[in-house]
Amino acid sequence: MKRVILFSVALIAGLSLMAQSQYKVDPAHTSVNFKVKHSGITFVNGKFDKFDGGIIGDMNNIEQARVFFNVDIASINTSVEMRDNHLRSADFFEVEKFPSMTFESTSIEKVEGDKYKLHGKLQIKDVTKDVTFDVVYGGSVKGEDGSEVVGFIAKNTINRLDYNVAYDPDGAGIGKDVHIVLYLEFKKG
Repeated sequence: MKRVILFSVALIAGLSLMAQSQYKVDPAHTSVNFKVKHSGITFVNGKFDKFDGGIIGDMNNIEQARVFFNVDIASINTSVEMRDNHLRSADFFEVEKFPSMTFESTSIEKVEGDKYKLHGKLQIKDVTKDVTFDVVYGGSVKGEDGSEVVGFIAKNTINRLDYNVAYDPDGAGIGKDVHIVLYLEFKKG
């Protein structure tokens, strides 16, 4: 009897997940960007070129959706190869030991209109911390193939030292705060 109940619960949970819409990130129309203060006088911009992610849920009820994202850290690109190689090293991201950073949502809170707070767990290197992204929902359109496409802008600022990215720990040359901006399109499929 216990097995039948467990099977029934698993079946119902599986069917409810299948009934929810699934959206996959469109890498051709998405960018994962950051900027960090340099020498206290200006900023260095960068991005990650390889990533994947998705949303499971109904865009008419965004607060119930689940969001996940994975970034290939070796794809870091600041347009300066020597700097990018240094960022991949043990001084910063240690990409051979920690090849990816991940985000998984824990909740989504509507603020007003098209503005949301996306709460979740961000893992960089061997550290996972709670973070909150400010998100603006840009709406949905029909893609060229007829599928639904949804767009978002997500922003956050993290302290790199919190994630053991501790080169220049005083922040004299490289700022401690990392400003993150994601321009995101997800395709229903």
